Amino acid sequence: MNLPDPATVNRVACVGAGTIGAGWAAVFLSRGMSVVACDPADGAEDRLRALVARAWPSLEALGLAAGADPSKLAFEDDLEAAMDGAQFVQESAPDHRDLKVELAERIDRHLPDDVVIASSSSTFLPSVLAGRCRVPARFIIGHPFTPSYLMPLVEVVGADATAEPAMDWAMAFYRRVGKRPLRLRREIERYVSNRLQSVVRKEIDALVAAGICDYQEADQALVYGPGLRWAFMGPTLGLHFTGGEGGVRGMIAHFGWSGPPELEEAAIATVDEMTGDRDADTLERWRDRNLVTLLKALEPLDPDA
Repeated sequence: MNLPDPATVNRVACVGAGTIGAGWAAVFLSRGMSVVACDPADGAEDRLRALVARAWPSLEALGLAAGADPSKLAFEDDLEAAMDGAQFVQESAPDHRDLKVELAERIDRHLPDDVVIASSSSTFLPSVLAGRCRVPARFIIGHPFTPSYLMPLVEVVGADATAEPAMDWAMAFYRRVGKRPLRLRREIERYVSNRLQSVVRKEIDALVAAGICDYQEADQALVYGPGLRWAFMGPTLGLHFTGGEGGVRGMIAHFGWSGPPELEEAAIATVDEMTGDRDADTLERWRDRNLVTLLKALEPLDPDA
């Protein structure tokens, strides 16, 4: 594939200008790019421009790139016209499979072969969505989180037909616009984060149904407990801190390993890679600095609670 340098992209097309698509448009504009959006819904352009205006102060607070200007946003009613000159396409139409398959086919038809197409789908396999594309090798999932103009994570998912250069290109491009892309090793419906969220959601429902707590109390249990730690280290790295001076090995020796036996060494190796040669004191000071920063910056919805 003869893909352009991601650093040279200066014109992006956003297909679908709802909450997700408008957030993406704001991100690309904040990086100095020109954006053309397309959405057939009544009033779509007005809603798009209103959301970009609401997002802009937050993006300014994070830091704008040279040339960032919301006036670089254009709107087209016609999909083919929106594709003209696009160097990357982010599709964010409603998450209905047939609609996305049709859109992927139409977008693919009107683009040169060296333009990557990404779908913001939160559910579907890229192999399904690209099933009618002329060039499925350049189609990927680029799944963001709401609000898409602020949340860093983008799950990048390819199919067997997706070319490795297209995946590499997408990872580099999303990093360029300030995201933290996560590349899945193979395609799976609902990807990684939504699956993790659904496990927590189901357990909350079970606890409330059993009369253990109500929904607000379950939220508080997460926000003021593991949620604070999860903001900067996940459960796997958290195992290392549970073990104190002994780290993850001390934790397993004391509490045992609760996962599948064949994954114990993989978890230990992952923690070793993440922590490097940092000693327990260095890691604990890093943890505490992050917690203090979060605790001082948090703005509770009900400050008197």
